[in-house]
Amino acid sequence: MVFTYCDLHCDTVTAACDADFSLDGGGLQSGISALKKAGCAAQCFAVFTEDKTEEDFFAYTDFFFKELVFYRDFALPVLNKGDFSKILRSGKLACVLTAENLGFLNGDADGVLRVAQRSVKVASLVWNTPNAFAYPNMVYKNGLPDFTKREQRGLTAAGKSAVEIMNSCGILADVSHLSDGGAADVLKISALPVIATHSNAYGVCHVSRNLTDWQIRAIADSGGIIGVNFCRDFLGFENIFEGVLAHLKHIINIGGEDVAALGSDFDGMPAQYGLENCGKMPDLLNYLEDGLGGRIAEKVAYGNFITLFSQYF
Repeated sequence: MVFTYCDLHCDTVTAACDADFSLDGGGLQSGISALKKAGCAAQCFAVFTEDKTEEDFFAYTDFFFKELVFYRDFALPVLNKGDFSKILRSGKLACVLTAENLGFLNGDADGVLRVAQRSVKVASLVWNTPNAFAYPNMVYKNGLPDFTKREQRGLTAAGKSAVEIMNSCGILADVSHLSDGGAADVLKISALPVIATHSNAYGVCHVSRNLTDWQIRAIADSGGIIGVNFCRDFLGFENIFEGVLAHLKHIINIGGEDVAALGSDFDGMPAQYGLENCGKMPDLLNYLEDGLGGRIAEKVAYGNFITLFSQYF
């Protein structure tokens, strides 16, 4: 039985702070006590920054660190090199801070240094609208997203500089939400593994938000991992468990068993029927064990995540 998992992406910090909840707020999909109860060994907590300022970003990170003080008996932040493995050995929840969309830096690549000072370990350059660094994989037509189109424009000069500085700071680049051209640029520039924290496979569901087979192979070749997103819109399945399994099988078929992982997007999407919150994760893990076999299910659930993060954090 697979009892443990790691999750590459949730928006719980932003959701809790905006709603004036604690990190254990009852309305959260990934409240911190619920994560521990569900068997989560490590959770990446994204600060979502669309339409936010650098000051807002710092306020969210302050909230994250202040909140974790209240839960230090069973959850700790990953701050310094070696912390990740140390926290796992202690049996506590390893809490990894990430940034979703560095657009709040307004093209100031050197601002990545200030982000790194907040112990951010993973960052993406863009969300769903273009900024001074990059273009998203969301193309709009008449003001609405056209998921049949894929954006080919790459990183700006500032975006390329930002990736280089992320490398120097030890921040892993996240290509979820990034255009095809931008992802190709990141994969070319980055000396560190490239990851997609919450993305699915275009070969299974033809929406531009999902990764092409080329991107899956390139991320795998970089030493990175891909967290399958639980959002039904990007799975293309009515049954969430079936969708997650289908995307994982495709990613493994294209990129190998070392690249597949989980990236729920809890608290960044409406509750998905059948997998409404992290409390349903044990049921999903059992389903994946039946569908993938125990050894591969363990790699997907936590092994690939732990292998990568233990090396860098």
